[in-house]
Amino acid sequence: MGSWAIAVHGGAGVDPNLPLERQEEAKKLLNRCLLLGISALRSSLPAIDVVELVVRELETDPLFNSGRGSALSEKGTVEMEASIMDGPRRRCGAVSGLTTVKNPISLARLVMEKSPHSYLAFEGAEEFARKQGVELVDNEYFITEENVGMLKLAKEANAIVFDYRVPTNTCSAGAMASVETPLQMNGLPISIYNQETVGCVVVDGQGRCAAATSTGGLMNKMSGRIGDSPLIGSGTYAGDLCAISCTGEGEAIIRATLARDVAAVMEYKGLSLQDAVDYVIKERLDEGKAGLIAVSKDGKVAYGFNTTGMFRGCATEDGFMEVGIWE
Repeated sequence: MGSWAIAVHGGAGVDPNLPLERQEEAKKLLNRCLLLGISALRSSLPAIDVVELVVRELETDPLFNSGRGSALSEKGTVEMEASIMDGPRRRCGAVSGLTTVKNPISLARLVMEKSPHSYLAFEGAEEFARKQGVELVDNEYFITEENVGMLKLAKEANAIVFDYRVPTNTCSAGAMASVETPLQMNGLPISIYNQETVGCVVVDGQGRCAAATSTGGLMNKMSGRIGDSPLIGSGTYAGDLCAISCTGEGEAIIRATLARDVAAVMEYKGLSLQDAVDYVIKERLDEGKAGLIAVSKDGKVAYGFNTTGMFRGCATEDGFMEVGIWE
């Protein structure tokens, strides 16, 4: 018997002027998800069940960019993606281009367990969802008033919002008040955080590692764009040694195969979990911005990011628990 550990994230690249009220809302959600995962681990649920359970909770709450509350494409619709990986046999499942599946992470798991494939996308994924009897909803369910306002301003700025912030004058019903800030995007002041990818990594008491990641992608993205979150080895990875979930600038994470690289330097260079995380964040992102959470089979937990902040939380069997945003 080993020691369990769990970590969750809600995106990297936080505006340093993010209002305290929104910071507290995020911390409460992450704390709730940690407690949900801790309870499941104490009940001896396997790691793969726990990561799915926690990410479903994150997909259901509109605060972060996954499931309900997902970022909008240039067409004003939601196209979601997710992946899940079970470390012991490196089984995995991934989905992209979902428009009606209420919980993308659960469909990703069904791809892993109920199909001969690892990855289904767009109409093929939706058809598979219907055959599996998963809960479906209208695309409007995922769209929030705040994200409609963010898309409007992203279009006015002619920008794909990948740095998780939008200009101050997006404030409308449901958005927070403007905050003085020296930061700019395309020459416009920035003050509102545009939530990002969610993820969870777990090692259970049997030493089994698992990872799950889910997102709505980039605000104002081209229809059909696929990011790192559903790509095994980039946004998500789990094996015998560890499990990793990434967040941030998807294209940079894809180029770096960031999640797999953490496991690789542990395997080939003999680095510890935290040293491996620090190495890939420093050496593998070039000029990209990203963050990640990780657990190892011996019950260690780690995280790293090169952005101003990352919404994250972690807990271990020995009683340690932490929820944070900044360094």
